[in-house]
Amino acid sequence: MKNSKIRLCIAGNLIGRNSGNITTQGQVVADLFSGDGYDVVSVSSKRNKFLRLLEIVWTIFRERKRIDVLIVEVYSGLAFILADVTSLVATLLRVPSVFVLHGGNLPDFTKRHTNWVRRVLERADFLVAPSRFLAREMEAHGFCVRIIPNVIELGTYPNKLRRRISPKLFWMRSFHSIYNPAMAVDVFSLIKADYPAASLVMAGVDKGLESEIKSKVSVLGLNDSIRFPGFLDHAGKIREFANADVYLNTNRIDNMPVSVLEAWAMGVPVVATNVGGLPYLIETDKTGLLVSDGNVEEMANAVKSLLKDQDLTERISAHGRLQAELSAWSCVRTNWEQVFEQIIPARVLGQGQQS
Repeated sequence: MKNSKIRLCIAGNLIGRNSGNITTQGQVVADLFSGDGYDVVSVSSKRNKFLRLLEIVWTIFRERKRIDVLIVEVYSGLAFILADVTSLVATLLRVPSVFVLHGGNLPDFTKRHTNWVRRVLERADFLVAPSRFLAREMEAHGFCVRIIPNVIELGTYPNKLRRRISPKLFWMRSFHSIYNPAMAVDVFSLIKADYPAASLVMAGVDKGLESEIKSKVSVLGLNDSIRFPGFLDHAGKIREFANADVYLNTNRIDNMPVSVLEAWAMGVPVVATNVGGLPYLIETDKTGLLVSDGNVEEMANAVKSLLKDQDLTERISAHGRLQAELSAWSCVRTNWEQVFEQIIPARVLGQGQQS
């Protein structure tokens, strides 16, 4: 099966193609397949949600006779409407589809809207999830889910083995309550008390809490030690990870965060809350350290253990890099091609029986 004969349509929120917006996995996968010679149409980068959905529907209709596989990015909340409409259109037009499930909120969303979720997901030819956590949670509702990890372009992340480290901390998510940025500030405050030269970088787009966090930093007298560089493009992330020695992941809800993969790829030890998919992703004392959700003192102590124990730091740094290699495109592409091989022959066979 030659790449040039396979036409993919990847549909979802691809607004990362616009400057200042977060790049999604759908966009990354679309570009990687295209770079490997696949015929790919990706949609949509429209900022307006309604216009984005319209463009997706129109693209599927326009390309319906040429699409071999439609890949739909599926998220919970209002974003699930996009999956509903897109999947209905694909079903009516008889376009084979793969749904890629995302987000730590999806299991709870499924419990609250079981009939809706079931109706939509049953339209897919294949269901894919990036983590064992999400696959297991959805399998409990009777779905068969194949695991294909999130992907990073590993070669663009320079690796540095950490052993003797400094208290240079890095936090990178949106300033939203589910990412609990206040916890990172409180953890840093405890670190700063024992390590006066400590520093923290807090990067990401504002989702309503940035001004509150900056006020908290000011009240604690930490303005000179905490920096807010805002949204980081790929070059900015490489720069900040290279300068950091510990990555903090303070999420209250999570699945398979790409930021953890990026930290691993660059050899930065990860300290994360034990929520959602993280205990499936991180093996404590080997690829990272897990702490209780919201437990500031526990996270601060975990960071201090890395600062004091060079062997622990080196082990986590080295094994993290090895774990990141499982998300390299060479591995992930093989998983995707196995799915394509099952969908495309089945489609051709079906057409032959109808003729």
